[in-house]
Amino acid sequence: MACFLYEGVLLFGVLMISGYLFSSLTQQRHALVGRHALQAFLFVVLGIYFVWFWSRGGQTVAMKAWHIRLVDQHGQPVTQLRALGRYLLSWLWFVPALLALWLGGLHGGAAIGSVLITGVIVYAMLALLHPQRQFWHDAACGTRLMHWKAADRR
Repeated sequence: MACFLYEGVLLFGVLMISGYLFSSLTQQRHALVGRHALQAFLFVVLGIYFVWFWSRGGQTVAMKAWHIRLVDQHGQPVTQLRALGRYLLSWLWFVPALLALWLGGLHGGAAIGSVLITGVIVYAMLALLHPQRQFWHDAACGTRLMHWKAADRR
């Protein structure tokens, strides 16, 4: 979970730069004009970020800091297709909470934050139900996270 939070901090910068690029290229003057196009653009940017890092060494920047590596069930590097599938299914962390917010018509910052945090905690706890304690999107994609530390090059 610490790596998850650290990844969020790093992605904040990626999304800020991407949002600025999008608004500059589209001449967006108001945040709500073109909102859905911006959301789709950021979804693609995140997909490129994760698929690129997962299929090229199995680690994002945050995963390197926490010595975590993504591999397939046999311990081999993941393919781009498997990484893309994992990216799409990893949205299961957020989709139930986002759906609850939408159905409940909740818009306040405190409500959004508490529902999202609760949803993430519940999804993380679901790993306890899996025999190997895997997240469900990893089990569905045939991937797993492992502790990995690069060899010391002296």
